[in-house]
Amino acid sequence: MLTVAFPAAAFGTNCYVLAPAAGEECVVVDPGIGVVDTLGEVLAEHRLRPAAVLLTHGHVDHVWSVTPVCGGTLAAYVHHDDRYRLRDPLSLVEPGVLAMFERQFGQRPTWVEPSDVVEVRNAATVTVAGLDLGVLHAPGHTEGSVMFAVGEVPDAVQVDEPIDGTVLTGDVVFAGSIGRTDLAGGSEADMRRSLRDVVLALSDSTLLLPGHGPATTMRRERATNPYLKGLSAR
Repeated sequence: MLTVAFPAAAFGTNCYVLAPAAGEECVVVDPGIGVVDTLGEVLAEHRLRPAAVLLTHGHVDHVWSVTPVCGGTLAAYVHHDDRYRLRDPLSLVEPGVLAMFERQFGQRPTWVEPSDVVEVRNAATVTVAGLDLGVLHAPGHTEGSVMFAVGEVPDAVQVDEPIDGTVLTGDVVFAGSIGRTDLAGGSEADMRRSLRDVVLALSDSTLLLPGHGPATTMRRERATNPYLKGLSAR
């Protein structure tokens, strides 16, 4: 599986492009702030054609560029419980953050909702661009946070342990940490349940591609992530 990751212009949000191979259709995951130009370069370099946009959750740093990337023709996939966030995510952002955007980009941010939004639910499969991506609902960071599981492994994976599947974890779990639960819609209790019942249920041979920071593996996180200590998978 061709996998390209690059950071957005703010907050270090990872945008991912997945495709069966170069020259094929692809999916774009979490197009954040200021990613349009870099995404265009990635698509041109690998001769890829976007088929859909997948969103791990509705925070503005993960959805900022969803509408221009969709371009009025592609669907944006988001969990049912975070669908409301796409109506106006800027209204959920603190004024200080909006002011930071204005200083960085030279204009006050505006928002246009994607024209085609597909709501997904737990255990659904999104089949697009020749890939089957399983939806794992894992609330806690937001009500509708999800992880996307795919059976393929990136061609250029650089880990010194066996890998047989990939999960895009969004802001549920990072290398050595987890997503915040103190923002609107977050819940520490929900996050603990998601870590126990969803994250710990993943096999050790799963590659984790998080919404921020470097890739990791489930084996590594099970052994070292302090937020997974003391939890037991059902």
